[in-house]
Amino acid sequence: MATPNELTAMRRAIAISAQGLGTTSPNPPVGCVILDRDGVPVGEGYHLRKGDHHAEVNALTAAGERAEGGTAVVTLEPCNHHGRTPPCRQALIDAKVSRVLMAVMDPTSRGEGGAVMLEQAGIEVERGVLEQEALLVLGPWLHSLRTGRPYITWAYSVGIDEGHSDQALTELRRAHDLVIRQGGTIEEGVPGGHGEDAFHVPLPPLGDEPEKALHALTEAGARTVLIEGSSNQAVPLFADVLDRVIIDVSVTPTSLRPIATSLPDAGALPSGFTLVGVSHLGPSVRLTGTRSVCGQ
Repeated sequence: MATPNELTAMRRAIAISAQGLGTTSPNPPVGCVILDRDGVPVGEGYHLRKGDHHAEVNALTAAGERAEGGTAVVTLEPCNHHGRTPPCRQALIDAKVSRVLMAVMDPTSRGEGGAVMLEQAGIEVERGVLEQEALLVLGPWLHSLRTGRPYITWAYSVGIDEGHSDQALTELRRAHDLVIRQGGTIEEGVPGGHGEDAFHVPLPPLGDEPEKALHALTEAGARTVLIEGSSNQAVPLFADVLDRVIIDVSVTPTSLRPIATSLPDAGALPSGFTLVGVSHLGPSVRLTGTRSVCGQ
């Protein structure tokens, strides 16, 4: 069983893993925290982009010799194959950690899997630690693996001026691999943020056939796509595969009208979506709805 200190470390690993959203694809956004023999955090790291060191290696580098006999807390099962970088399970074995806690098992793991290889090396392994919490970050990546297409979010505003609306969308863009703007332009969420030869921006237009359009986005290396604007032509194109909707609704006094006329544009979720989040965002409220739970 994970100790309270280890659970705190896992939540820290989940938090820092989100730094890779919008840049790691097609790889997953992963975070790792290293605890020494006494349970004191001595190193942490996250994966930024394909081709760069993975989270475990960055955390082990920060910890140095203090990792020996300690615990590695990681949001995803350490990889078990040689790609652009060596397998992370071997880095953990070489660092002589005594225990590894992982939140989510990696469906892409080769052979017996990183967890099994760690156990065969005499390292204690705990699986499924705060798995549901880790899926807040890893869910869209897992969804993309399962469906063979990107996780698609539609975001728009109701009753907010264009300047405030654009500002509210800025951070959303940076958390997605590709952004389809209102006029049909397709952009990288973080310009130049992905690894070389691992990602490209498809040229518009995407056409009017959903399967071909999804294939183009998938072949680009995208795991997440953001569609901006209530009248974006990409919405009807991807209507049957929208996974999440985010609506920023004005709640300033000037937006108040008789209830009979204010309800229809008050940010009602599209049919088939369930409200899963409400947050205050400057002069507006952000509503988040999903069609299904990430990672399920």
